[in-house]
Amino acid sequence: MSAKNQLDLLVNNFQNQRPLRAGSLIITIYGDAIVPRGGTVWLGSLMKLLEPVGISQRLIRTSVFRLVQESWLQTEKVGRCSYYSLTGPGLRRFEQAFQHVYSLSTREWNGSWCLVFLNQLDPEKRQKVREELEWLSFGSMAPGIMEHPRFHRNELLPLLQEWGAQEDTIVMQTQPLEQKSPRALRRQVRESWNLDELAARYRGFLEQFRPLWRELQSGDPLTPQECFTVRTLLIHEYRKILLRDPRLPDELLPGDWEGRGAKQLCRNLYKLIHARAEQWLDQTLENASGPLPGPNESFYRRFGGLRAETTDLQPELEMSK
Repeated sequence: MSAKNQLDLLVNNFQNQRPLRAGSLIITIYGDAIVPRGGTVWLGSLMKLLEPVGISQRLIRTSVFRLVQESWLQTEKVGRCSYYSLTGPGLRRFEQAFQHVYSLSTREWNGSWCLVFLNQLDPEKRQKVREELEWLSFGSMAPGIMEHPRFHRNELLPLLQEWGAQEDTIVMQTQPLEQKSPRALRRQVRESWNLDELAARYRGFLEQFRPLWRELQSGDPLTPQECFTVRTLLIHEYRKILLRDPRLPDELLPGDWEGRGAKQLCRNLYKLIHARAEQWLDQTLENASGPLPGPNESFYRRFGGLRAETTDLQPELEMSK
C-alpha cells in the first residue's frame, strides 16, 4: 500500500472517532506548528490546515468559539478578519501537555512521590481538581488521594491556586526512598494506573503509523501538505496517549513496555517529514502582518535535534516492532 493510501487510512480513522474532538486537534496544531512561529494565526489559515482531515469550516468556527469560552484561546479582530492566539492560562496548559511530547530524555527517578489529598474539598471542586490531575496523568492511590512519581509539589501549587483549590488541598512530597521496593511499588502502580489499557493504546499507535513509516522509508514521498497532515495526526495521537502516561520509572514498568517503541517511531517519523511539512506552513500561515515567520530555535531542538539527520534508523525501527 502506498504512503498516500496509508495517509488516507489515518485520516479515515480520525474522522471515525466519536466524538470528533476538533478542538483538541486545533490545540495540537497550535502546539506543534503555530506557537513556534509566534502563536497568532488568521482563522482562514487554520481552516486551510484542517481541510485535509475533513473538518468543516462550521465545526472549526464552533470549536474555536468553545476554546475561547474555555480560556484556551483569545481573539483579535482586524477589519473583518479574526486572529487567534493562546491565552496566558492556555499557554501554561499547553506547556504542561506538550513538554514531554518532543523530549527524548527521561529524568532518573529518585524514589520520591507527589501525593495530593482532596478530602477537604467540597464535592464539586474535588471532582474538578481530580479531573485536572488525571489530565496531568496523576493516578488514584485511594479515594481522595492522587499520586505521581515525577511531579513535584512546587510545580503543583501554582496550578491549585489557578483552580481555586490551594487552601483546601493538602500536597505532600515524600522523601526519596533508599530501598525502593520495586515489587510492592509495581503492585501499587497497577492499582493506581491502568497499564494494560495504556499499553494497548501504545500498540494501537504503533499499528497505525508503522506501515506509513515503512512506505516513506522505501522512498514513497508525500507532498508538503500531506506531510503536514501526517505530522499533525502523529503528534495528536501520541499526545493523547501521553496525557494518560505518568512516565513511570523503568524499574516499575514491564521489560517490553510498548511506550518505548512508540516514542522511537514518533521521533523517527517526525524527523523524516518535518521539513516538507514546514514548507506547507510557510505557504499557508498568516497573521495581521502577513506570512508568519519561520519556527523559532526551540522548534529545532525537538526530538534531540531536527537539523541533525538520523544516520542509522533501521535499528530504531526494529525497536519499534
